[in-house]
Amino acid sequence: MTMPEDRGQLVNAMSVDVEDYYQVGAFKNVIDPADWDSYPFRAGDNTRRVLDLFDEFGVKSTFFSLGWVAERDPALIRRIVDAGHELACHGYGHQLVFEIGQEAFREDIHRAKSMLEDIAGTAVHGYRAPSYSVTHKSLWAYDILIDEGFTYDSSVFPIYHDVYGIPHSPRFPYVVEREKGTIKEFPITTYPFRFLGRKLDLPFSGGGYFRLLPFPMIDRALRRINEGDGMPGVVYFHPWEIDPGQPRISGAGLKSRFRHYVNLSRTWGKLHKLLGKYRFAPVQDVLAAMTLDRASAMENA
Repeated sequence: MTMPEDRGQLVNAMSVDVEDYYQVGAFKNVIDPADWDSYPFRAGDNTRRVLDLFDEFGVKSTFFSLGWVAERDPALIRRIVDAGHELACHGYGHQLVFEIGQEAFREDIHRAKSMLEDIAGTAVHGYRAPSYSVTHKSLWAYDILIDEGFTYDSSVFPIYHDVYGIPHSPRFPYVVEREKGTIKEFPITTYPFRFLGRKLDLPFSGGGYFRLLPFPMIDRALRRINEGDGMPGVVYFHPWEIDPGQPRISGAGLKSRFRHYVNLSRTWGKLHKLLGKYRFAPVQDVLAAMTLDRASAMENA
């Protein structure tokens, strides 16, 4: 077992969004979900590689799984839980929350949560929206998540982006107060810096940002969050990001192809370095160890 170097007692949250390469938002305009079964299913084997990697470093993580994936590979879901990781919900069909509306959203998460719990035999407490699509246009999602029994969410990206983001959201975990009750929010971690006199929040801890940025910059940012702010960060990635040999999708625009394919071959090495330097635990465990401020969800829009 490889152990991380000592950086004190602060523990960051590790998370994996379990979906396949043809289900991503970058390709939603060229691939119909009705055709997903016609593509080679690679999420199962890739996620098992991730599980082996975490075993090597003694890391426990949160796996936000699509119900669609769980339905096709229930043994994978049981292995995640049997290995001591947290199982959480990524919805069923990877639909953007602000596009499908309240009724379809409720049906989607209810279906996925019930399926995951039935397969795993354990309760599911956490949710992460596909493409971080809890935004100022879909704050009503909190009410539905509370109704459906979720205790925390990790869907808010406190940045400006063409698809997602609540730019003025708090950068660190907080409690969202709604008429339906309360729910914890673990926003995706950003690194503040100044550029040409402007203060910007740089995404660095997952996805295309993690693949694009050099590791020394990622290391510096996470160390600043831990040691400067005294706060945990959340790292995220997808199983398809460790799979540079995945079939290429034609028909998508240049921006979408860049976002999906940039530096796929570097993810595995960067993960090794990160796991060797920092301590990680499931999202639920990190939240449980924190005392959180309360905020109205509308104040974050």
